[in-house]
Amino acid sequence: MTKNTLNRCARTSLGLIRIVNGAVGLVAPKLFISRFDPDHQPSPAAIYAFRLFGVRTVLIGLDLLGDGPHVRRAVTAAPLVHGSDVATVVALGAQGAIPPRTARVTTAISAVNLLLALVAAATSRRAG
Repeated sequence: MTKNTLNRCARTSLGLIRIVNGAVGLVAPKLFISRFDPDHQPSPAAIYAFRLFGVRTVLIGLDLLGDGPHVRRAVTAAPLVHGSDVATVVALGAQGAIPPRTARVTTAISAVNLLLALVAAATSRRAG
């Protein structure tokens, strides 16, 4: 597999994951919220936050699928975004702030996203 092919695969996979997760956060935020706090009804603030997350995530996902100068910025920012996601969910799990199963699943998903982001960033620099 060439560096350009690996880059395209990583960017496309991460972009599609972001679009799907962002769309769910935007149109059905209660699906995500119920995983983090299953014993309570979601607050309007939580619904608002997940919709904001959804819009951001869809737009960044679309950037990763395209071509042009905006792609470089999206690829460069991706490891920071997903690294902070991993750190946040690990901290929440360690504090017992979210259910253990949710912590494990969300950490795994975030770690895959981080790996894709790192591969896209590394192959982008090499591909030039």
